[in-house]
Amino acid sequence: MTNEDALWIPSPERIAASAISAFIRDANARHGTDLKDYRDLHAWSILRPDLFWEQVWDLGEVIGERGAVALADADRMPGARFFPEATLNYAENLLRPRDPSGVALIFRGEDKVERQVSFGELSALVSRLQQALRAAGVGVGDRVAATMPNLPETIAIMLAATSLGAIFSSCSPDFGDRGILDRFGQIQPKVYFACDGYWYAGKRVAIGDKLRNVVPHLTETVRTVVVPYLGEAQEVAATLPNGVSLDDFIAPYEAAPLTFERLPFNHPIFILFSSGTTGVPKCIVHGAGGTLLQHIKEHRLHCDLHPGDRLFYFTTCGWMMWNWLVTGLASDLTLCLFDGSPFAPSPSVLFDYAEKERFALFGTSAKYIDSLRKEGLKPAETHDLSVLKALTSTGSPLAPADFAYVYEAIKSDLHLASISGGTDIVSCFVLGDPTAPVYKGEIQAPGLGMAIEVWSDDGKPVEGERGELVCTKPFPSMPVMFWNDADGAKYHAAYFDRFPNVWCHGDFAEWTVHGGIIIHGRSDATLNPQGVRIGTAEIYAQAEQVPEIVEAIAIGQEWDNDVRVVLFVRLKAGVVLDIELEKRIKTQIRVGASPRHVPAKIVAVTDIPRTRSGKITELAVREVVHGRPVKNTEALANPESLELYRDLPQLAD
Repeated sequence: MTNEDALWIPSPERIAASAISAFIRDANARHGTDLKDYRDLHAWSILRPDLFWEQVWDLGEVIGERGAVALADADRMPGARFFPEATLNYAENLLRPRDPSGVALIFRGEDKVERQVSFGELSALVSRLQQALRAAGVGVGDRVAATMPNLPETIAIMLAATSLGAIFSSCSPDFGDRGILDRFGQIQPKVYFACDGYWYAGKRVAIGDKLRNVVPHLTETVRTVVVPYLGEAQEVAATLPNGVSLDDFIAPYEAAPLTFERLPFNHPIFILFSSGTTGVPKCIVHGAGGTLLQHIKEHRLHCDLHPGDRLFYFTTCGWMMWNWLVTGLASDLTLCLFDGSPFAPSPSVLFDYAEKERFALFGTSAKYIDSLRKEGLKPAETHDLSVLKALTSTGSPLAPADFAYVYEAIKSDLHLASISGGTDIVSCFVLGDPTAPVYKGEIQAPGLGMAIEVWSDDGKPVEGERGELVCTKPFPSMPVMFWNDADGAKYHAAYFDRFPNVWCHGDFAEWTVHGGIIIHGRSDATLNPQGVRIGTAEIYAQAEQVPEIVEAIAIGQEWDNDVRVVLFVRLKAGVVLDIELEKRIKTQIRVGASPRHVPAKIVAVTDIPRTRSGKITELAVREVVHGRPVKNTEALANPESLELYRDLPQLAD
């Protein structure tokens, strides 16, 4: 293949003006290297991670004491220590001095609420929260948890907690009471914040009853603070143990100069949670310095964002992309927040927002882009997106047809970056390169500083064939630890049991001829008919091109001493899965993928189970089909959908 196959090629002027090109020039000047492009830079970042991460520190003008050593115990994984002599505070870096009248945060709650928060207003709110938390006894290592929409207040709460050296954890308010307790019950926050409710698809959803079930079980919580969104904070707080409204919690305190607890480089700041679809969620602890440096690298270099740019990511507070988004403050970005349905009050709501507030980067999920394509939306014809320079997609692999749709229907001159990483690293393994072409269906490049390889089952690097995505060298945003894992056994088992001293991420992947990568799905969801490994994403990419299919999910059903592929499809309203449609689906998959990908059975269903971050969950469907219990249905946004897959007569022969 050549550049003729590319969907987008950055202009020479754009490449020359990029932050990556400036970073390369700086590296060459500092170290006498002769790096010419991104691939050279990536190779050098793996060869000399100490020099690379020092330069990222300087790029971000990190506030703190760096110390003389950039990396110790570099051969240990886990166990390597980045900047072991450094001290810093995450919140101090996000609240760095700037014009107090400048816009820090812009918020939209569907069509119900519009707000802007200046840097001065944000700092003032953080100051009052900091004083109130300190008075409540919050200090280094304490946990502060929040069940919150993606509001400006959520960011202020996080900044106040981490300014004190406390650890922040969040989930979205659509979680059930069991889902909240499965997470926060494990970490027992000293102070718990929650909203009084939220809006979704135009509907008002109060959560007072849910909070009354949750709070009594948070036995170490000394204060429950209710944040107003529906206007009922006072009333809800009055019904909760140690309850107080946000207004009353901060009322005794006037805004004052902020103080920041500077601590070792990777002191814990966030606890994130695994999806929990195979049991109680794992509590993944992330550190200040690693999170900060990774996000500075990704925002500044991979996304080519500059001070003053407006960064949007459609995310809830229960997804790691929220943490990724908020670190944008450290790069002097204005954050654009949205809470609610991305289709309320209309399918164009996010593009209306993008046009009005002039997003530089529009971040979303692959599923959202696919939904836009199927809706027939063409923002290029209806919206002024002249400022938009990048669109990122994550959560699941972006189908080739959706790559093409972005350039045809959204914007032709746009850096489209499919990105992949996860909660485990609060960042990306593979993502965009704004200086390189974009090819259909491919993630452009391994992340800088990330020693990514694809390995065979016997631990050998492979190219041109599928295998396990691994990282062979340490990186700063590896988890500090798992909570309640004193000997590190759970942490080690999660990533290092498969290949000693090498991070095995659990993705089924393949290098492309362009040096990009394709993620074929999760390794534990990989299908193995007749012993051949097939990624589910390959099937979805073909099946969802059939116009009648809204979405699909595939599993391997144990059958006749082998495994057969079963494809479940959710069809458009009024469509029936007849012989003709089934034949067209199989033909599309056979021609677009291979005969081995063709499902033995196709079954129509009315819903597909997904996690609360929007990812479809093959494992839960597989367990139901085989008559096995699903360990934690609270992790699902729609657990009732599992009943659609139980004891199906179509799968009995």
